[in-house]
Amino acid sequence: MHFRFVPAFAAAVLAACTLASPAIERTSPPATATSLTRASTEVLFWDDATRADRFRHMEDLFPGIEVAPSPHPRTLPAGAALPATASGALDTYLARGDIAGIMVLQGGKVRYEKYGLGFGPEQRWTSFSMAKSLTSTLAGAAMKDSYIRSLDDKVSQYVPGLAGSAYDDVTLEQLLTMTSGVAWNEDYADPNSDVARIFAVEPDPGQSQVVTVMKKLPREAPPGEKWVYKTGETNLVGELVEKATGRTLAEYAKQKVVDPAGLAGKLFWQTELTGGNVGGCCIELSMRDYARFGQFVLEGGHGSVASDWLGRAGAPHVDLGQGFGYGYQWWTYPAGAFGAVGIFGQSITLFPDEEFVVVILGNWPKATGADLTGPRTALLAQVHAALAAE
Repeated sequence: MHFRFVPAFAAAVLAACTLASPAIERTSPPATATSLTRASTEVLFWDDATRADRFRHMEDLFPGIEVAPSPHPRTLPAGAALPATASGALDTYLARGDIAGIMVLQGGKVRYEKYGLGFGPEQRWTSFSMAKSLTSTLAGAAMKDSYIRSLDDKVSQYVPGLAGSAYDDVTLEQLLTMTSGVAWNEDYADPNSDVARIFAVEPDPGQSQVVTVMKKLPREAPPGEKWVYKTGETNLVGELVEKATGRTLAEYAKQKVVDPAGLAGKLFWQTELTGGNVGGCCIELSMRDYARFGQFVLEGGHGSVASDWLGRAGAPHVDLGQGFGYGYQWWTYPAGAFGAVGIFGQSITLFPDEEFVVVILGNWPKATGADLTGPRTALLAQVHAALAAE
């Protein structure tokens, strides 16, 4: 196994579990001019060609933890072809030139699977913030396993470095719903925004980069009263889960998601400077394994979480208007749908009533914007209508 050096205080916490199993491996990128020694948000400013190349092999650029596939991979049998209206719309969307792949499962069967940008079924693609929904699922698993007592617990009970900060009285539920009331700038186009600079700091002694940054943020509203999308808060959820369980997110995911969901390939998850996984971002899976994760969630989590957890996580705890909302790190949509979303065109959308999963992987020309999210929303609505009419 190959290990990147981490400070002793982090290594001591992580070593016992990480070294005990060959299924969990710390990885370092090869020493090349393009590899990076730390998690970085410089990806926000790569050009189009660089993104199209690197999104499929981020493990060669960033340090992380890689876990072995499930010993019992889930088969994905072929299903009936989609109605012509749905398949035609998907074909047209794929032909835009900035989409790496689209996959549709219904009842666990493949009804559509096509690739673009030279991407293929044996490769992995970066998740960006789709990882938030996996981190949320691990929080649910930690509650079922009694590592976390209650969603009403204060975050600082689990992350002592936040004591005395604006997060001191914030609950885990407020963190999951991004309603902490703490100020944050998620502007992906601004190199000086909070999201662009979170990994540019050196960690304070005994603390992670995320705690070093987040403990210094000011409050702008009482807890529970204002929603602002904050990647840093999902990083805090991840840190909380790691401290509560005594395991990295990747290792806990191996037990709670990778194996029971039957993921057929390795999962890679980026780490920050002190060795913990980045809860708000940056896993890598194949498109089929993103679909398997979606199917796992549709089926209730196979006992990894409480029976009602995923229904609650995918419910609109925050009303964003016109049928859209935000749950526990899942976006919520009309018709009871919900999904995981990442910048530059990544999404897993779940339609529980029709039992179908739609995965889209992309390389949009910019991180996000209504001109990009609007056509995807319209596409999903068209596919949903075609399947609901069958």
